[in-house]
Amino acid sequence: MTQTPHVPSTETGPEAGLTGVRNFRDLGGLPVAGGRRVRPGVLFRSGHLAHATETDAAFLDSLGLHTVFDFRNAADIALEGPDVALAGVRNVNIPLSDPADGSEFWRMVREGGTEQLRSVLGEGRAAGRMCDSYREIITTRTAAHSQVLHALADDAVPALMHCAAGKDRAGLTVAVTLLALGAGRDVIEADYLESNAPHRRYRVRRGDDTDGYGSPEALELLSPLFEARAEYLAAAFAAIEETWGGTEKYLAEGLGLAPETRERLRRNLLTD
Repeated sequence: MTQTPHVPSTETGPEAGLTGVRNFRDLGGLPVAGGRRVRPGVLFRSGHLAHATETDAAFLDSLGLHTVFDFRNAADIALEGPDVALAGVRNVNIPLSDPADGSEFWRMVREGGTEQLRSVLGEGRAAGRMCDSYREIITTRTAAHSQVLHALADDAVPALMHCAAGKDRAGLTVAVTLLALGAGRDVIEADYLESNAPHRRYRVRRGDDTDGYGSPEALELLSPLFEARAEYLAAAFAAIEETWGGTEKYLAEGLGLAPETRERLRRNLLTD
C-alpha cells in the first residue's frame, strides 16, 4: 500500500518564527513501514545556523538538542560563518561534497557574468550538475552517512541536520536516515520538496550585495542549483539501485548497518 505523505509541522509561522535560520522543520510525524511515525522533537533539519539571532538561538535551545550535524565544507563556513553556539550541544562537522563546493563555485554564483554562467550552467548543465552531485554523495560518502546513522542509533538525539541551504547535503542525509527507518520514497520526496517553499529558500547574494540573482537570465541559469527537484533525488535513488541493487543491500553493505543498529535507530527516532 502506498503511504500518503504527511508532514505535520511544529511551526507557528514561517520557520517557526525564526528570522536568521531558514528551511527549519521537525520531521516528526512522517510515516514509515509498520504504521509507525518519526517521533516529534527528535530529528530536525534546517539551513545553516550562522546567522541565528538571539531569539533564534533561544528557540533552538528550547529543543533540547544533543547534536547538530553540520555538513558544510570550509568554503561554506568561510562564506557564511560558523554556527551560533548552543549551550550543551555537540557540534559535529562532516563536510559533504555537492555543486556548492569550494570558493570557485561561490565566486561564480556571486560574481559570474552572464556569459560565464551560460557556459557553465546553460542548456541543462546546471540540473545535470546537481544530479551528478547527488549520485556522487550517495556513492562516495558512505562512511559519512554511516557515521551519522550510528550516532543517531547511539546517543545523538535530539539532533538537527543542516548544510548551507538545508536542501542538498542535509536533504540527502535526511533521505538516507528515513530510508533506514523504513520510510517510503514518496514520503521522502514529499519532505525533500518542502525546501522549495519561498520562505525556506536560500538567500543568494550577487556582487552588488543585494538579495536575488540579478538579471532574468542569471535567475534562469542559477535557479536549478537552489531548487529541490524530484529528478535530483531520483538520481540518488538510482545510484543506490545501480551500485548496490537495492536499499537493503545499500544500508547493510554500503553503510554497514547491522540489524541491531537499525533497531536502535528505530527505537530512538520512531513512535511505538
